[in-house]
Amino acid sequence: MSWDAKDVALLKKLWVQGQSAAQIARRLGCSRNAVCGRLTRLGLTRGHKPPTAKPKIRSVRKREPALLVAGAQPAAKKVSRKTTNKQPKEFSKHQLYAMLAEAVRNTG
Repeated sequence: MSWDAKDVALLKKLWVQGQSAAQIARRLGCSRNAVCGRLTRLGLTRGHKPPTAKPKIRSVRKREPALLVAGAQPAAKKVSRKTTNKQPKEFSKHQLYAMLAEAVRNTG
């Protein structure tokens, strides 16, 4: 969009009145991004939030592990050493068809 003096004056007027960039864009017949870009280049802002001169910076306290705080001992892990070689159960063709038919009925 080419901005002439009349469009810029209307943009400034509507911006000061408090209209949003989308409302101004509809009125001027351009995109919202075009309005935002022009506002940025003109240096116009709403000024809602003044910058803080001295923000408060608080340090984050390091967390100690819960075991050290409570004075508890770590629990021993139970590890199973048994390994069994179970063979998968084999089904007959009739059983497989019955399971498939029931699954189809349940999805229904």
